[in-house]
Amino acid sequence: MSSELWPPLPLEDWEDTRDTLHMWTQIVGKIRMVETPKLNQWWNVTLYATPRGLTTSAMPWGLGESYSIDFDFIDHQLVIATSRGDVRALPFFPRPVAELYRELMSTLAALGIHPKFSTLPAELDHPIRFENDTTHAAYDPAAVHRFWRVLLQIDRVMKVFRARFRGKCSPVHFFWGSFDHAVTRFSGRPAPPHPEWGPIEREAYSDECSSAGWWPGGGKFREAMFFSYTAPEPPGFADRAPFYDRESSLCLLPYKDVRASADPEAMILDFFQRTYDATGWNASGTK
Repeated sequence: MSSELWPPLPLEDWEDTRDTLHMWTQIVGKIRMVETPKLNQWWNVTLYATPRGLTTSAMPWGLGESYSIDFDFIDHQLVIATSRGDVRALPFFPRPVAELYRELMSTLAALGIHPKFSTLPAELDHPIRFENDTTHAAYDPAAVHRFWRVLLQIDRVMKVFRARFRGKCSPVHFFWGSFDHAVTRFSGRPAPPHPEWGPIEREAYSDECSSAGWWPGGGKFREAMFFSYTAPEPPGFADRAPFYDRESSLCLLPYKDVRASADPEAMILDFFQRTYDATGWNASGTK
């Protein structure tokens, strides 16, 4: 049961697929970003876990209509559904980002949906515009299914953690820019702006926050990892917080350690709670 619910996810087994999927989620995420009213801390741009994959949830369209775009990681397809009853499915298989981008935009246009957004991926060192990206073209259905099974369990545990908090707290949501699943608590106090931040960072970290999440790995982190951080970091946090990594300024717990434990859920909740407690904030926000 543990192996089925918490399957192994070594990065080297699916890194090319992970990178392609990251770009596919960026396309859909950018559509959600421009189609929904802006929310504090960019909460309107995120995707949400579903029993089959990820969804934009309902987005406004036209005069009183709505539509959604869903990643289905069971039947491996991208599903566009409208409140008028239209349903279109684009299959997932090894193909370039540019090809899926063109097919998705053509399908939306045929339905009368015309989102306008920047085609340059976000939060990458060397982004390639979606329409030009023939580099990322891998898709391993079994690996994506394992990723989704892990995400589903983590989403469930994060919602337990979120439910313990009475103060301002984000939804449990998937950030397509950084390709991680996270939930964020807020102290209720504004945070001082950092002189090097741009408009995205200024909005994301306008208030003191403690964020907990999971990332499937990639780039300099070569394995799936749970993380937690506080921004701005309180004095003494590095000495109080468990699993603190001074190089990254993150508290890090490897996924492989969690899935090897006797009680993965308890281990995750303990990690999230202890790293939150290390903030030293007033505990009145917790239940």
